[in-house]
Amino acid sequence: MSIVMPVWREAGAIESTLSGLQSLRSRGCGQGFEKPPEIIVVDGGSDDDTASLARPLCDQVIVSGPGRAVQMNAGAAAASGDILLFLHADTQLPCSALDKLAEFAASSLAWGRFDVRLSGQRRLFRVIAWFMNRRSRMTGIATGDQAIFVRKSVFVDVGGFAPIPLMEDVEISSRLKRYSRPFCIPDPVITDSRRWQKHGPWRTVLLMWRIRWRYWRGESPEALARLYRADVRNAE
Repeated sequence: MSIVMPVWREAGAIESTLSGLQSLRSRGCGQGFEKPPEIIVVDGGSDDDTASLARPLCDQVIVSGPGRAVQMNAGAAAASGDILLFLHADTQLPCSALDKLAEFAASSLAWGRFDVRLSGQRRLFRVIAWFMNRRSRMTGIATGDQAIFVRKSVFVDVGGFAPIPLMEDVEISSRLKRYSRPFCIPDPVITDSRRWQKHGPWRTVLLMWRIRWRYWRGESPEALARLYRADVRNAE
Protein backbone atom coordinates (compact mmCIF):
# COMPACT_ATOMS: atom_id res chain seq x y z
CA MET A 1 0.00 0.00 0.00
CA SER A 2 1.14 3.52 -0.76
CA ILE A 3 0.02 6.55 1.25
CA VAL A 4 0.07 9.69 -0.88
CA MET A 5 -0.03 12.96 1.05
CA PRO A 6 -0.35 16.29 -0.81
CA VAL A 7 1.06 19.18 1.21
CA TRP A 8 1.60 22.91 0.94
CA ARG A 9 3.11 25.14 3.62
CA GLU A 10 2.80 22.49 6.35
CA ALA A 11 6.15 23.13 8.09
CA GLY A 12 4.44 23.70 11.42
CA ALA A 13 2.65 20.34 11.45
CA ILE A 14 4.28 17.97 8.96
CA GLU A 15 6.63 16.30 11.46
CA SER A 16 3.79 15.55 13.87
CA THR A 17 1.58 14.30 11.05
CA LEU A 18 4.18 11.94 9.64
CA SER A 19 5.31 10.77 13.08
CA GLY A 20 1.79 9.50 13.60
CA LEU A 21 2.18 7.21 10.58
CA GLN A 22 5.43 5.56 11.69
CA SER A 23 3.63 2.86 13.68
CA LEU A 24 1.88 1.78 10.47
CA ARG A 25 5.22 1.37 8.76
CA SER A 26 6.62 -0.71 11.62
CA ARG A 27 3.69 -3.15 11.77
CA GLY A 28 2.52 -3.14 8.18
CA CYS A 29 3.73 -6.66 7.40
CA GLY A 30 1.54 -9.42 8.68
CA GLN A 31 -1.59 -7.26 8.50
CA GLY A 32 -2.59 -8.50 5.08
CA PHE A 33 0.22 -6.70 3.27
CA GLU A 34 3.52 -8.12 2.07
CA LYS A 35 5.41 -4.90 2.82
CA PRO A 36 4.91 -1.97 5.18
CA PRO A 37 3.04 0.96 3.64
CA GLU A 38 5.21 3.43 1.80
CA ILE A 39 4.63 7.13 2.46
CA ILE A 40 4.95 9.59 -0.40
CA VAL A 41 4.76 13.31 0.38
CA VAL A 42 4.01 15.55 -2.60
CA ASP A 43 4.80 19.20 -2.01
CA GLY A 44 3.04 21.72 -4.22
CA GLY A 45 5.87 24.25 -4.16
CA SER A 46 5.92 25.36 -0.52
CA ASP A 47 8.13 28.34 0.32
CA ASP A 48 8.85 27.01 3.83
CA ASP A 49 10.65 23.93 5.19
CA THR A 50 7.85 21.46 4.54
CA ALA A 51 9.83 19.27 2.14
CA SER A 52 13.05 19.13 4.17
CA LEU A 53 11.19 18.37 7.41
CA ALA A 54 9.17 15.61 5.75
CA ARG A 55 12.09 13.84 4.08
CA PRO A 56 13.39 11.85 7.11
CA LEU A 57 9.89 10.59 7.93
CA CYS A 58 8.73 9.28 4.57
CA ASP A 59 9.93 7.19 1.65
CA GLN A 60 9.79 9.91 -0.99
CA VAL A 61 9.31 13.64 -1.21
CA ILE A 62 8.17 14.82 -4.61
CA VAL A 63 7.89 18.46 -5.60
CA SER A 64 5.16 18.95 -8.18
CA GLY A 65 3.12 21.74 -9.64
CA PRO A 66 0.53 23.35 -7.34
CA GLY A 67 -2.97 21.96 -6.91
CA ARG A 68 -4.11 18.99 -4.86
CA ALA A 69 -5.22 16.96 -7.90
CA VAL A 70 -1.88 17.53 -9.65
CA GLN A 71 0.00 16.59 -6.50
CA MET A 72 -1.96 13.40 -5.88
CA ASN A 73 -1.53 12.29 -9.50
CA ALA A 74 2.22 12.84 -9.20
CA GLY A 75 2.35 10.79 -6.02
CA ALA A 76 0.29 8.00 -7.54
CA ALA A 77 2.61 7.83 -10.55
CA ALA A 78 5.59 7.31 -8.24
CA ALA A 79 3.84 4.81 -5.95
CA SER A 80 4.77 1.13 -5.93
CA GLY A 81 1.78 -0.12 -3.93
CA ASP A 82 -1.20 -1.98 -5.35
CA ILE A 83 -3.49 0.19 -3.21
CA LEU A 84 -3.30 3.98 -3.10
CA LEU A 85 -4.50 5.86 -0.02
CA PHE A 86 -4.82 9.62 -0.43
CA LEU A 87 -4.41 11.25 2.96
CA HIS A 88 -4.67 14.96 3.74
CA ALA A 89 -1.96 16.41 5.96
CA ASP A 90 -4.51 17.43 8.61
CA THR A 91 -6.15 14.00 8.82
CA GLN A 92 -5.23 11.11 11.14
CA LEU A 93 -5.89 7.46 10.39
CA PRO A 94 -7.51 5.25 13.06
CA CYS A 95 -5.44 2.55 14.77
CA SER A 96 -7.46 -0.08 12.91
CA ALA A 97 -6.63 1.36 9.47
CA LEU A 98 -4.34 -1.45 8.29
CA ASP A 99 -6.74 -4.18 9.39
CA LYS A 100 -9.64 -2.51 7.62
CA LEU A 101 -7.61 -1.82 4.48
CA ALA A 102 -6.54 -5.48 4.44
CA GLU A 103 -10.24 -6.38 4.41
CA PHE A 104 -10.68 -4.05 1.46
CA ALA A 105 -7.71 -5.63 -0.33
CA ALA A 106 -9.34 -9.05 0.06
CA SER A 107 -12.69 -7.80 -1.24
CA SER A 108 -13.89 -7.47 -4.81
CA LEU A 109 -14.50 -3.73 -4.55
CA ALA A 110 -12.44 -1.18 -6.46
CA TRP A 111 -12.23 1.73 -4.05
CA GLY A 112 -13.44 3.11 -0.76
CA ARG A 113 -13.21 5.66 2.01
CA PHE A 114 -13.36 6.05 5.79
CA ASP A 115 -16.02 7.70 7.87
CA VAL A 116 -14.82 11.04 9.19
CA ARG A 117 -14.86 12.77 12.56
CA LEU A 118 -13.95 16.40 13.17
CA SER A 119 -11.46 17.16 15.92
CA GLY A 120 -12.54 19.46 18.71
CA GLN A 121 -15.08 18.98 21.46
CA ARG A 122 -18.05 20.94 20.13
CA ARG A 123 -21.15 18.78 19.87
CA LEU A 124 -22.01 20.48 16.60
CA PHE A 125 -18.91 18.93 15.02
CA ARG A 126 -20.27 15.45 15.80
CA VAL A 127 -23.56 16.38 14.14
CA ILE A 128 -21.79 17.73 11.05
CA ALA A 129 -19.67 14.58 10.76
CA TRP A 130 -22.74 12.36 11.11
CA PHE A 131 -24.42 14.13 8.21
CA MET A 132 -21.24 13.98 6.11
CA ASN A 133 -20.94 10.24 6.62
CA ARG A 134 -24.65 9.64 6.07
CA ARG A 135 -24.64 11.63 2.86
CA SER A 136 -21.60 9.73 1.63
CA ARG A 137 -23.26 6.36 2.27
CA MET A 138 -26.44 7.44 0.49
CA THR A 139 -24.74 8.93 -2.57
CA GLY A 140 -21.61 6.79 -2.88
CA ILE A 141 -19.61 10.01 -3.14
CA ALA A 142 -16.53 10.61 -0.97
CA THR A 143 -14.60 13.73 -0.08
CA GLY A 144 -10.87 14.05 0.38
CA ASP A 145 -11.30 14.42 4.16
CA GLN A 146 -12.50 10.80 4.19
CA ALA A 147 -9.13 9.43 3.01
CA ILE A 148 -10.11 7.92 -0.34
CA PHE A 149 -8.34 4.67 -1.27
CA VAL A 150 -8.36 2.83 -4.58
CA ARG A 151 -6.64 -0.05 -6.33
CA LYS A 152 -3.84 1.40 -8.43
CA SER A 153 -4.92 -0.52 -11.53
CA VAL A 154 -8.35 1.09 -11.28
CA PHE A 155 -6.86 4.52 -10.61
CA VAL A 156 -4.74 4.22 -13.76
CA ASP A 157 -7.69 2.92 -15.77
CA VAL A 158 -9.93 5.78 -14.68
CA GLY A 159 -7.26 8.34 -15.58
CA GLY A 160 -6.50 9.62 -12.06
CA PHE A 161 -7.79 12.85 -10.62
CA ALA A 162 -9.07 15.44 -13.04
CA PRO A 163 -6.65 18.42 -12.98
CA ILE A 164 -9.21 20.85 -11.59
CA PRO A 165 -8.75 23.33 -8.71
CA LEU A 166 -11.71 22.12 -6.65
CA MET A 167 -14.11 19.15 -6.41
CA GLU A 168 -11.52 16.67 -7.65
CA ASP A 169 -12.61 14.24 -4.93
CA VAL A 170 -16.29 14.37 -5.86
CA GLU A 171 -15.47 14.16 -9.56
CA ILE A 172 -13.33 11.02 -9.26
CA SER A 173 -15.88 9.42 -6.92
CA SER A 174 -18.49 9.74 -9.65
CA ARG A 175 -16.23 7.89 -12.07
CA LEU A 176 -15.15 5.25 -9.55
CA LYS A 177 -18.78 4.39 -8.85
CA ARG A 178 -18.89 2.85 -12.33
CA TYR A 179 -16.42 0.23 -11.13
CA SER A 180 -18.04 -0.57 -7.79
CA ARG A 181 -19.78 0.88 -4.80
CA PRO A 182 -17.30 2.24 -2.24
CA PHE A 183 -15.89 0.08 0.55
CA CYS A 184 -16.97 2.12 3.58
CA ILE A 185 -14.84 1.85 6.73
CA PRO A 186 -16.86 2.99 9.76
CA ASP A 187 -13.80 3.52 11.97
CA PRO A 188 -13.33 7.26 11.43
CA VAL A 189 -10.35 9.26 10.37
CA ILE A 190 -10.01 12.44 12.41
CA THR A 191 -9.68 15.62 10.41
CA ASP A 192 -8.62 18.93 11.91
CA SER A 193 -11.55 21.26 12.60
CA ARG A 194 -9.41 24.42 12.45
CA ARG A 195 -11.08 25.55 9.20
CA TRP A 196 -14.51 25.13 10.77
CA GLN A 197 -13.45 26.91 13.94
CA LYS A 198 -11.74 29.78 12.13
CA HIS A 199 -14.54 30.58 9.70
CA GLY A 200 -17.48 29.36 11.78
CA PRO A 201 -19.13 25.94 11.44
CA TRP A 202 -22.44 27.15 10.00
CA ARG A 203 -20.74 29.47 7.53
CA THR A 204 -18.48 26.62 6.41
CA VAL A 205 -21.39 24.17 6.07
CA LEU A 206 -23.37 26.64 3.97
CA LEU A 207 -20.36 27.38 1.77
CA MET A 208 -19.73 23.68 1.16
CA TRP A 209 -23.35 23.09 0.23
CA ARG A 210 -23.42 26.13 -2.06
CA ILE A 211 -20.34 24.90 -3.86
CA ARG A 212 -21.66 21.33 -4.14
CA TRP A 213 -25.05 22.51 -5.41
CA ARG A 214 -23.52 24.79 -8.01
CA TYR A 215 -21.15 22.03 -9.10
CA TRP A 216 -24.07 19.66 -9.70
CA ARG A 217 -25.77 22.47 -11.63
CA GLY A 218 -22.81 22.46 -14.01
CA GLU A 219 -20.74 25.42 -12.82
CA SER A 220 -17.03 25.04 -13.55
CA PRO A 221 -14.56 24.05 -10.81
CA GLU A 222 -12.54 27.15 -11.69
CA ALA A 223 -15.50 29.43 -10.91
CA LEU A 224 -16.22 27.51 -7.72
CA ALA A 225 -12.60 27.85 -6.63
CA ARG A 226 -12.88 31.63 -7.03
CA LEU A 227 -16.08 31.57 -4.96
CA TYR A 228 -14.35 29.56 -2.25
CA ARG A 229 -11.32 31.87 -2.09
CA ALA A 230 -13.52 34.97 -2.00
CA ASP A 231 -15.62 33.57 0.85
CA VAL A 232 -12.50 32.67 2.84
CA ARG A 233 -11.09 36.18 2.36
CA ASN A 234 -14.36 37.73 3.51
CA ALA A 235 -14.43 35.51 6.59
CA GLU A 236 -10.93 36.64 7.52
